[in-house]
Amino acid sequence: MIVVVMGVTGSGKTTVGRLLAEDLGWTFVDADDFHPAANVAKMHAGIPLTDEDRRPWLEALRRRLEAARDGGEDVVLACSALKHAYQHLLEAVEPQAVRCVLLTGSADLIRRRLAARTGHFMNPALLDSQFATLEPPEDAVRVDVSLTPEAAVAAARAGLGL
Repeated sequence: MIVVVMGVTGSGKTTVGRLLAEDLGWTFVDADDFHPAANVAKMHAGIPLTDEDRRPWLEALRRRLEAARDGGEDVVLACSALKHAYQHLLEAVEPQAVRCVLLTGSADLIRRRLAARTGHFMNPALLDSQFATLEPPEDAVRVDVSLTPEAAVAAARAGLGL
């Protein structure tokens, strides 16, 4: 099974995804690790990525998920997956076995989190463009980011039935 923990920057994808994977005994994969250097530089500069920028990143993620599927590996993937097209590309790897957990919260709360975050390449100025781009999947398990990370994991597991 593949669980995609998704949402805008600063929503807690890595934190919740890592804890969820640990709780389940699954492999954790962070989509940020798959961005080419040019994408990282653009985001650091506060320049939103285009679909063309995202193409090699999404293809690398798809290959990683295909390897997991082929190897029988259960994975929790932390990935923004903002648009339906990106979600569909990830889900196409194993349509019956890919589930999404959408981390939701107010822009104000996430903006405060971003202001306190250090050491991440994503420029907080991109938050508004991420909210504008976000196309939530209808069947996603929705988890409120105002919860503690542990409570968010419990809510995700309950919603997923895991």
